[in-house]
Amino acid sequence: MGSNAFLLSIIYLLAGIGVELARRFYPTRLVQQLSLSLDSLPARALDLVGALEPLRATYLDGRISDAQVRLVFGLTTIAVIFILAFGVGLLVGGLRSYVERRALRKTRQRGPG
Repeated sequence: MGSNAFLLSIIYLLAGIGVELARRFYPTRLVQQLSLSLDSLPARALDLVGALEPLRATYLDGRISDAQVRLVFGLTTIAVIFILAFGVGLLVGGLRSYVERRALRKTRQRGPG
């Protein structure tokens, strides 16, 4: 479970770095749309916990740089991916346990032989 979340985080962050580099050197409309799409996940997560507005205000006041905002977004994305992986792991583990207990109960009801 953890290794899959780690791999997904690495892929997401590498894609983000690639899009960010493309945005800086080849700022096309497609690249801008890709950047906004990648930013929507951490932005919504930060908004959900009430941290997006303070971050936005701090950025607009010039107290943090663009790179620091990207770092916050990257860390938020990693946290969201790990939380989702943990939730899916719990769900799948619970479902597997339920199926195993049900199968064991059926074999006990049938009896030996």
